[in-house]
Amino acid sequence: METIYFDNNATTKVAEEVLEEMRPLFCDLYGNPSSMHTFGGQIGHRIKNAREQVASLLGCEPAEIIFTSCGTESDNAAIKGALAAVPNKRKVITSRVEHPAVLTVCRDLENAGYTVVEIGVDRFGRLDLDELEDQIDANTALVTIMYANNETGTVFPAEKIARMVAEKDALFHTDAVQAVGKIPLDLSGSHIDLLSLSGHKLHAPKGVGVLYVRKGTRLSPFMLGGHQEAGRRAGTENVPGIVGLGKACELAARNIELENTRVRNLRDKLEKGILEACPDCRINGDPENRLPNTTNISFEFIEGEAILLMLDKYGICASSGSACTSGSLEPSHVLRAMGVPFTAAHGSIRFSLSRYSTQKEVDFTIEIMPKIVNQLRELSPFVTK
Repeated sequence: METIYFDNNATTKVAEEVLEEMRPLFCDLYGNPSSMHTFGGQIGHRIKNAREQVASLLGCEPAEIIFTSCGTESDNAAIKGALAAVPNKRKVITSRVEHPAVLTVCRDLENAGYTVVEIGVDRFGRLDLDELEDQIDANTALVTIMYANNETGTVFPAEKIARMVAEKDALFHTDAVQAVGKIPLDLSGSHIDLLSLSGHKLHAPKGVGVLYVRKGTRLSPFMLGGHQEAGRRAGTENVPGIVGLGKACELAARNIELENTRVRNLRDKLEKGILEACPDCRINGDPENRLPNTTNISFEFIEGEAILLMLDKYGICASSGSACTSGSLEPSHVLRAMGVPFTAAHGSIRFSLSRYSTQKEVDFTIEIMPKIVNQLRELSPFVTK
């Protein structure tokens, strides 16, 4: 049985081109880039090239790129580093639909005496910008709002928010883990101060990420030790991962149009096919401003976990939300913030495609879904027989 992988917002396959770029760095070019000898020095040149590749995708300068271990580290480094740089301000603003890598940090800050405000969203997952603007005051140190939601794909107006925050003399961070490589970003001239991304969401390996720090932004180092990353992030570099991420960013730049045409069309066909074949289901998220690869569908009166188990029997991989929270039996905090009814929130499935997804896979999933839904509803005590 072939695997149909529609869980790309959780992680992606490593592109073959990325693997080939990384391969020599494990056994042949294994030197430490901090070493003085030529063998190690040549590794440093590869990191420099990767930094330029990442910067090119983001539309920023290479010096504004800090390599990290993952998106979670980047989020932590951005939030805690920004607050340490402005200790006289004690207010943080975020949204109710952030990834746990941001929400958990912010809620922990409350225990440290910070005022944390979580901005609400409407039924499409769109941020309440009026509430946000009203909450930014002289005591606000940082606003951290994601670029695109990992569960629904809803894209937030990050640049508009960044300008709003800049006018109030606060810092703005955005978790762009899901956005980078799927929609065009250009940080040249941007008001975004800090931006996080993760390699394994765009066909690079796990264990490598990036924190973009706009030139002139004050940020205290999150990890102390050696001089790596110009003293901004200590620790021996994950050279294969960094080089792989650089290549993945180069490929993402080359395929960004494909993401927004072919991948979007496949997503739309999958979404339409399921909606037409399965009654009592609904799309969660902004119908106009969504990532091109993501659809989140609620199936009334049945459990999402049961759907996933039956999909798995057919070799279809999907999820019920964030991979960092999908082990919980609680309904998604994102869908609850959007006001999705309990009966629908418990039966929500996220399908997230990639440039490796195929028409055949979409057609097969459309064929299978009504069988699964009908079978589960036959067993459901909530459906009138």
